[in-house]
Amino acid sequence: MENQNPFRPRPGIAKRHMWIRSVSALPDEALVHQSMLAYTTDYGFIETALMPHGISIGSPYLTVASLDHAIWFHRPFRLDEWLLYVADSPSANAARGFVRGQIFNQKGELVASTAQEGLLRYSR
Repeated sequence: MENQNPFRPRPGIAKRHMWIRSVSALPDEALVHQSMLAYTTDYGFIETALMPHGISIGSPYLTVASLDHAIWFHRPFRLDEWLLYVADSPSANAARGFVRGQIFNQKGELVASTAQEGLLRYSR
């Protein structure tokens, strides 16, 4: 998997790995960690669907909108500890991109899964 330069995108594989965690300690309330992970998982997600097309999320010719976003929590986790977010996009066609994701803790356990469909309209 290659690194993508968002200012000079080139076609690539629709898969990315992102390490995520909060910048400071969080309270011991599961709902806080779940809420913050739900918000965080929207970052970088739709961009994964654009990777095969070599289009940057910052393109002035691109209109992007999230049509839906779902998250499933499988086991307890802490967002103030490192989590690996693995995302891939099996389909991006007809102005829609579908992306799915898995979030793993440092032990390699699946703690959450995500899915999103987004509008990706490119007009020059």
